[in-house]
Amino acid sequence: MLERQVYRMPKAGSIRDLKLQTEELAPPGTGEVSVRVKAIGLNFADIFAMQGLYSATPAGSFIPGLEFSGDVIAVGEAVKEWKVGDKVMGATRFGGYVSHLNIHHRYVIPLPDDWSFEEGAGFLVQGLTAYYALTALGDLQQGMTVLIHSAAGGVGLLANRICKKYGAYTIGSVGHASKVDFLRQEEAYDAVILREDDFYGKLKAALGDRPLRLIMECIGGKILMQGWKAMAPMGRMVVYGNASFTSHGSRPNYPQLLWKFIRRPKIDPLRLPTQNKSLMGLNLIYLYEQTDMMHQMLQALQALQLQPQHIGQVFPFEEMHAAIHQFQQGKTVGKVVVTIGEQAVP
Repeated sequence: MLERQVYRMPKAGSIRDLKLQTEELAPPGTGEVSVRVKAIGLNFADIFAMQGLYSATPAGSFIPGLEFSGDVIAVGEAVKEWKVGDKVMGATRFGGYVSHLNIHHRYVIPLPDDWSFEEGAGFLVQGLTAYYALTALGDLQQGMTVLIHSAAGGVGLLANRICKKYGAYTIGSVGHASKVDFLRQEEAYDAVILREDDFYGKLKAALGDRPLRLIMECIGGKILMQGWKAMAPMGRMVVYGNASFTSHGSRPNYPQLLWKFIRRPKIDPLRLPTQNKSLMGLNLIYLYEQTDMMHQMLQALQALQLQPQHIGQVFPFEEMHAAIHQFQQGKTVGKVVVTIGEQAVP
């Protein structure tokens, strides 16, 4: 049995309950590979899961984390695709905040030769989210105008790069002024909006005469409704998150959440035919069991030959709580990644 280091929650509720501990890991099963994890990507789904606000959160004790990269250290009997020493990146339905893990061989793919482990740990979940939302749900077409919220985040950056492969006109929105210059200098957004006073007016000015056909929505509240209002007939809004419900503390502020829930935007389905607009939701974790579909999407996504994810901040494994706290603030650019050095690996 291999000893590994894990960050485990006794149950969902407070991030302060996340504890580093040592556990034993059995050899890989027949169709599994064992991976020595080198980097872990943080996602807002991790935060919502630890705070008990995510419907897919496991009951009882669980290990957070949805994506990782590392190298293969053992393979199960039936595994032919992988060998010891292969560098991989993978997605898991929780269980990623660890130094080692066993996972079915179909949930890892090769780490590109010119990518770092950090870049590999920041690609799969957010890349698949962006690609599936834009293409399968959003019906992204050549030259379409797309509004991308949280434009400097991991999903936002990859969504913009995917859109540019289709020649789309992209408008990015951010919540902090510090991110505007980054997007204008480093990413090919056609327009960048700071979400503050008169977001609707700024959005209309950025659109000009262009019809807004697709919105990558992850903010909620008034911003969602203003985007819905600005969206043209035949437009599609894909909701994949709700940043307005994010807490900056270790546990949710339930009175505040209740108030936001009561005041949440409401879109009447009876009016949809008249408005000729579509509202769709996406939670990638529910596609985890659809392995064939995930591989089809990955093949199409990789065929676009996107640049690797922008890594905004890197924390050592021992500073997981600091990494989570920084990520919660919403001030980071690109992906926040936790790396595991030899001192954290038995």
